[in-house]
Amino acid sequence: MIVAALVLYAGITSLVESVKKIIHPEAADYSTVSIVIISVAIVVKLLLGMYVKKQGKKAKSGALAASGSDALFDAILSSSVLASAVVYLIWGVSLEAYVGVVIAGFIIKAGIEMMIETLNDIIGKRDDAETTRELKAIICAEDAVLGAYDVTLFNYGPNKNYGSVHVELPDHLSVDDVDRITRKIQTDVFQKTGVILTGIGVYSYNTSDDEAARMRNAIQKTVMAHDWALQIHGFYADTEKKTVRFDVVVSFDVERKEAISVLLGEVKALYPDYQIQIIPDIDVSD
Repeated sequence: MIVAALVLYAGITSLVESVKKIIHPEAADYSTVSIVIISVAIVVKLLLGMYVKKQGKKAKSGALAASGSDALFDAILSSSVLASAVVYLIWGVSLEAYVGVVIAGFIIKAGIEMMIETLNDIIGKRDDAETTRELKAIICAEDAVLGAYDVTLFNYGPNKNYGSVHVELPDHLSVDDVDRITRKIQTDVFQKTGVILTGIGVYSYNTSDDEAARMRNAIQKTVMAHDWALQIHGFYADTEKKTVRFDVVVSFDVERKEAISVLLGEVKALYPDYQIQIIPDIDVSD
C-alpha cells in the first residue's frame, strides 16, 4: 500500500510540475554532465526494476513486484527527460513539460492500479474464474461426482493455497465410498493445481425416486423465474419423510433473508405438506 501511495504521489507531483512549466515556460538548460548522469540513471533503474519485479513474481510478493514497477516507471520518466533534452539540443524545441504530463498520467494510472490490487488482497476479492473452473473440471472428472459447487479459495502466502468445495454424490453410496472419493479428489486437485482442499462438503442426489425428480424440476422452474436467483443445487427430496432441502445462489443485488422468505413461500405453496429447507449461497466464484 505504501509503495502504491508513493507511486501515485510521484505521478501527481510530476503532473503538477509539468502543468506549471506549460503555463509558465522556463528556458531549458542541459549540460553534458547532466545528460550523462540521466543516461546512467536510466540504465541502472531499468536493470534494478526488471530484477526486483522478476524476484517479486518469483516470490509471489506483491510489494516486491510493485517496488520493481516503481523503479521501471522512474526509468521511463528519466527517459522522457533525456529524449526531451536531445530534441531541445538538436532542434531547439522544448517538449519536457508536455512529455512530463503524458508520463505523469501513466504513473498515476499505475499507482491507482497498484493501490486497488493491494486493497483487494486486504479486503478480499472474487476468486479467479479460471482457477475455479479448473478445480470443478478436475473434481467432476471423478465418475461418481455429479456436480461441484461453492468453491472457495484462500491464499496465505506463496504456495500456500487452500480451498473448500461441495460435491454432489448419488444417495446410494456408503460412507466408505464417500471417504474414498473425497480423498481421491483432494489428491487429484493438489497434484494438478497445488491447492489443498481442507474441506469437502457432500450433497446427496436422488437417484431412484421419480417423484423427487419431478419435484426437482418444478421447484427449479419456480426458483429460477427470479432474476436474482442465479443457481439451484444440492437438491434432495425425501418423499417418505416429506422434506425438501436445497441451496440457492443469490445475487448481491438483493437482501438474502428477503429472497429466501419469498422462495420459501412459493415452494411451500407448491408442496404444502413438505418441510422446506433453503440455504442461501452467495456468488463468490464462477
